[in-house]
Amino acid sequence: MRGKGARRLVLQALAKVNLALEVLGKRPDGYHELVTLLQIVDLSDRLVLEEHDSLTLQTNDPGLPTDEGNLVVRSVRLLQDATRSSRGVRITLDKRIPVAAGLGGGSSDAAATLWGLNRLWGLRWSAARLAELAIELGMDVPFFFRGGRALATGRGEILRPLPSTPGLALVLVNPNFPLSTREVYARVPSDLAEDGSRTKALVAALATGSVTRVATNLYNSLEAVVDPAYPAITRIKSALLGAGAAGVVMSGSGPTVVGVARSLDHAKQLRARLTTGAWSCWAVRAVSGPAIRVVSG
Repeated sequence: MRGKGARRLVLQALAKVNLALEVLGKRPDGYHELVTLLQIVDLSDRLVLEEHDSLTLQTNDPGLPTDEGNLVVRSVRLLQDATRSSRGVRITLDKRIPVAAGLGGGSSDAAATLWGLNRLWGLRWSAARLAELAIELGMDVPFFFRGGRALATGRGEILRPLPSTPGLALVLVNPNFPLSTREVYARVPSDLAEDGSRTKALVAALATGSVTRVATNLYNSLEAVVDPAYPAITRIKSALLGAGAAGVVMSGSGPTVVGVARSLDHAKQLRARLTTGAWSCWAVRAVSGPAIRVVSG
């Protein structure tokens, strides 16, 4: 039981979008070599971590597992093993980022759990040490210790921070069904080998601050294999463009689609036009700061 005076930490775990993603080829280990531009946005999950004598996870999403099938639980177990500790924690997860949506919600929750336990348990590990451990949970988990904007290469674990000017307004549209990353990459043709030039062009466009240039250079090579199998994604892209978005791109392995807006007010207008019973929509902004934020504690 949580004793009187036990410590409590409340965190926000922010989502990410991929504004560009290219598959450079298939690696000898069977995974794909990537180059992708990652950007943190202000859509977030909320985690409450409390000192406890055992490990428990509660969540507001009845579809989420609360055992080792959840990255949050696996994060705790991983840190327990790494520190040879049996310390427990009670975690309450308020899930707001859709699951299996291409927005990195599970990875962000995992990073926030490791970061929060490092503080709650007084470990004093560096962010670099936590990130090295986090690779065991997923290639994109280390990014959430940095936040902001970054160019990711390799399998997604090699990160180069990029200047991240806040204010880029986006609308996220999710068709309310999950999409397995493994399933999507299994559809990628074995001979697909891009050169990274599309991502490089987007990096240059973002540096100009021009919404038009950014919108023109959005790109995701996975759309070619996802769109034919999931026509809802094509319909969302068409609806966003028809509503006035400057440009659209699928985030990560989907199925969430990102639309670039001229301003946050414009993003809110797009959201209002596209919110239906079949789709969920959010108006968000790019965030230049950390992906893990302390609410209290």
